[in-house]
Amino acid sequence: MIQVLKPFAQWMASTDWFLRVGPRFVPKLDRALYRLTRGKVISSDHVVPSLVLTTTGARTGQPRHSPLACRPEPGGGFLVVGSNFGREKHPAWTGNLLKTPQAAVTYKGREIPVTARLLTGEEREAAWRGLVEQWPLYERYVETAGGRELRVFRLTPR
Repeated sequence: MIQVLKPFAQWMASTDWFLRVGPRFVPKLDRALYRLTRGKVISSDHVVPSLVLTTTGARTGQPRHSPLACRPEPGGGFLVVGSNFGREKHPAWTGNLLKTPQAAVTYKGREIPVTARLLTGEEREAAWRGLVEQWPLYERYVETAGGRELRVFRLTPR
């Protein structure tokens, strides 16, 4: 049933309306479900594989939880994109990872310590193709992001 809804969810997420309102409510909904279910449920996971990334705040040093779409990789790693729903600024979690690459991922209820690495060049391009294949809206986010390159990170289990 969920796979039937995926095209509708992709269409809805590509609308100008959603690009304005989605960033305000989707992360809040995902964080609430994450807390209530102890990391076992994220609403976005019904449309695209999703995780909750816990980073260390670059300025505060406090834990920061970010629900994100991901592309699971063989070996237990993940690819994530700093799309920020196509907004002009990089999401804060990407700056957190650049400062402190040690983080944790909660995926399907399991917490996994990871190390993040920003991808560049051919490695980024190869990862990008797979990410866009999984969630074509990333191409729309590139158009609306004001010319910034969306950061792509590989999260490798420690």
